[in-house]
Amino acid sequence: MLLREAGQDLIYMSDVAPRAADVEVMSRADRENRLLLTEDKDFGDLVFRQAKRVPGIVLLRIPPLRRALKGPRLFAAIERFGEKLFGRYTVVEDVRFRSRPLRGAE
Repeated sequence: MLLREAGQDLIYMSDVAPRAADVEVMSRADRENRLLLTEDKDFGDLVFRQAKRVPGIVLLRIPPLRRALKGPRLFAAIERFGEKLFGRYTVVEDVRFRSRPLRGAE
């Protein structure tokens, strides 16, 4: 909800298609040119090993005991990278960011 309150245009897949397979989620993100925000590392495999397309992925890797950091760290990543999140696989951790280009985005 923090993202929506901050004016971000987003869709919660759990609201619109709770049983959607990962490839369906990626396909929708690609069709609508949306970043995919997730806590599921499986999307990395789909992008890098199976060459599935997606405009960009932001993977939240914040430990459960530090979940209060999720919002602030995500906002920090958005502020730091902005539109540069597109075309990249960005990992948001509690103390650092890691980012690498997606295939075909270099």
